[in-house]
Amino acid sequence: MHTWPSPRRNRSTRTRIGTGTRNRTRATARVSGSLLAAAALLVSACSSGSSTTSSGTAAQAALAALPRSTPPALSSYYTQHLHWRSCGAPGFQCATMKAPLDYAKPGAGDIRLAVARKKATGKEKPLGSLLVNPGGPGGSAIDYLQQYAGIGYPAEIRARYDMVAMDPRGVARSEPVECLDGPRMDTFTQTDNTPDDQRETNALVGEYKTFADSCGAHSAKLLRHVSTVEAARDMDILRAVLGDPRLNYVGASYGTFLGATYAGLFPGRVGRLVLDGAMDPSLDARKLNLGQTAGFETAFQAFAKDCVRQPDCPLGGRGTTPAQVGDHLEAFFRRLDAHPIPGGEADHRMLGEALATTGVIAAMYDQGTWEQLREALTSAMEKNDGAGLLALSDSYYERDAHGRYSNLMMANSAVNCLDLPPAFTSPEQVEKALPQFEKASPVFGRSLAWASLNCAYWPVNATGGPHRIEAKGAAPILVVGTTRDPATPYPWAQSLARQLSSGHLLTYVGDGHTAYGRGSACIDSAIDTYLLHGTPPPTGKRCS
Repeated sequence: MHTWPSPRRNRSTRTRIGTGTRNRTRATARVSGSLLAAAALLVSACSSGSSTTSSGTAAQAALAALPRSTPPALSSYYTQHLHWRSCGAPGFQCATMKAPLDYAKPGAGDIRLAVARKKATGKEKPLGSLLVNPGGPGGSAIDYLQQYAGIGYPAEIRARYDMVAMDPRGVARSEPVECLDGPRMDTFTQTDNTPDDQRETNALVGEYKTFADSCGAHSAKLLRHVSTVEAARDMDILRAVLGDPRLNYVGASYGTFLGATYAGLFPGRVGRLVLDGAMDPSLDARKLNLGQTAGFETAFQAFAKDCVRQPDCPLGGRGTTPAQVGDHLEAFFRRLDAHPIPGGEADHRMLGEALATTGVIAAMYDQGTWEQLREALTSAMEKNDGAGLLALSDSYYERDAHGRYSNLMMANSAVNCLDLPPAFTSPEQVEKALPQFEKASPVFGRSLAWASLNCAYWPVNATGGPHRIEAKGAAPILVVGTTRDPATPYPWAQSLARQLSSGHLLTYVGDGHTAYGRGSACIDSAIDTYLLHGTPPPTGKRCS
C-alpha cells in the first residue's frame, strides 16, 4: 500500500536503494510512501498561502515575508547557546536546539530539535555554515550529513564551510512523529492499493484510517506543528544561533520546498541556496500527484528502452517496444495481485502487487539501480523469488531486517497532510480521476491515484495551501532540474525558477532524481562555483 513519500532525497542507491540515490549521488527524493505510503510524499508541497477555488483555479498570493526584526517573544530562542558534543564518526558534533512548538504561542512550550555539524577543514577564511537537507519530508538530515554530506561533498566545499544538518521537527531525532509499530506497518504497506471491488476498497480505506488514527493517538499535539513553514522558521533560529548573517543551504527534492519557503519568509537572510530536484509550491495536491505520476512514467520509459538493449531484460528482448515492456510489467503486477509469491527464504512475507510496485518505483529514482531491478524482476518472474523486489521496497520504506521501520513514512504523511488539503476526500473521487492518472502512466497510474487518498482521513486539518514563492529582494537562488526526473518533474523546476524573483535555472539533461553529485562534472562545477563564490551559472545553462 503506498503513499509515495513525497519528493524526498534518497538514502543510498549504491548500497541499497532508498528513494533515489545517495552514495555517489548525494541525495534524492522520495515519492509518497508505499504506494500507501507512496502517495503521501507526492503530496507534499506547500504550506501557508491561499488555496485553490472550488473550480480548481489557483487564486494564490505569494508567500509573505516575515518582519525583518525578531519578535521579542522569540528573542530567547535566537540567542540560545548550543552545547556541542562529539557524536558519530570522528569530527562530527551534535547538539540540541530549542524552538517554540507553536510560533503563534511561543510561551506555550518548546520542541527540541537535533542538530549536527562537521567543522570546516581548511585554513582559508570559512564561509560560514552550509545547512543540508536530503528531502522527504521525513528524511533524516543528520543521517545524511554523517553518512554522506560530511565526508562526500567536494573537498573544497568542506574546507570552507561548516557542514550542518538539523532533523526537522517530527523527524528522526527531533521529537519524531509516531504511529504504527513494525508488524502493523507491514500490514499497511502490503495492502492492495489497486482495489478491484468494494471489499478491497473498504480494506484500503480501513488501512488509511488505521494509520491516521494511530498517528493521532500517539502524536496528537505534534501533528498540528510539523508544517514546512514551521520547519523553515526553525532553520532561521539555527542560522542565528550558528552566528551566520545569511543562510547557506543545499536542499534536495522536498528539501527544495523547505529552502524556497525559507527564502519566501526571510528573503533578506538568503545566502547561497541550491534547490536541487525542485518542487512547485503553486500546485495543489492533486496536480502534484498527477505530475509525479507522469514523471515516473517518463522514468519508466527510459528504463524500458535501456532494458530491451540488455541480454538479461525479463520484460522483453531486442525489438520489444517500451509500450510492450509496460504491458509485460502490468501483467506481472496482475499475477501478483491474484497470486503473491514468497519473499525469500529468510522472510515470512509474501510479495504482492503493492510491495512489488513500490520496489519498481524505488528503482526509478536512479538509473544506477536499473541493473538491480532487472535482476530482481528476473528472480520474481522466472524463479518465483520475491526477495529482490522486497529488498528494494524495504529500502524505500526504511524497514530493517528485523521488521522495524524508521519514522520516515509517518513524518512524511504528517508534513504532507498539514501542508496541503487532500488530493481526494473519498474513494468515489479517486474512481472518477482514474482515467486521468492511467493516461499519465499506464503502468503506475492506478496505484498512484489510490495512494493520493491517504490524507483524506488525517486527524488534523491542513493549515497550508498552494501558493507562489517570490522571495523578492533575495540574493541569487540556484534552482536545479533534471529533464527525466521521476519524483520532481522538470516543469516543477522551471516553474519555481520563474516564481523566485532571483531564481536561476540550471538544467541537467538526463535520468534520475536530482543532479548534484550524480556524475555530471558540468553540474557539479556550476553548483560548487556558486557555493564558493556566489556566482550562479548563466541563465539557461544546460548540462548532460
